[in-house]
Amino acid sequence: MNIDTIVTEQYHGKSPRELVDCPLTALSGIGEKEAQALQDAFQVKTIGELARHQAIANAFAIEMMAAPGSLSASETAKETLLDDAVEMTFPASDPISVDAGITRIEVAPEKVEAARDHQNASAIAAHNEEACGQTNVGTPQTQSKDVGTA
Repeated sequence: MNIDTIVTEQYHGKSPRELVDCPLTALSGIGEKEAQALQDAFQVKTIGELARHQAIANAFAIEMMAAPGSLSASETAKETLLDDAVEMTFPASDPISVDAGITRIEVAPEKVEAARDHQNASAIAAHNEEACGQTNVGTPQTQSKDVGTA
């Protein structure tokens, strides 16, 4: 923002730090009459005092909350519930379902439980036994190399 567009010509070139202590008449659109009315109503004399006034801060906050793109109360509530649900599932690898029709996810029957059968070792051993006549997994010769065998 070009600060010279919001202050009167007399105050062009001043830094924001200097403008904070300038009278209200330094702002474009505020003459002596408006400055006196603001002083009477809010007891403010400078740009900084006006900016820090609680009523002005509250009005600005309401304006920002009403800006396009802000959520309604029900949208905010739904967004909060969804955020909470995501937090409760973290660090899940799959995102949660937003569709209420899904009640649970079942493991496909062909999936191997990795905790009990690392890299599907039992199926490999069965295949090796069928093809070669021996398992080649869990034998005394390979036991030191086998992972997850007891």
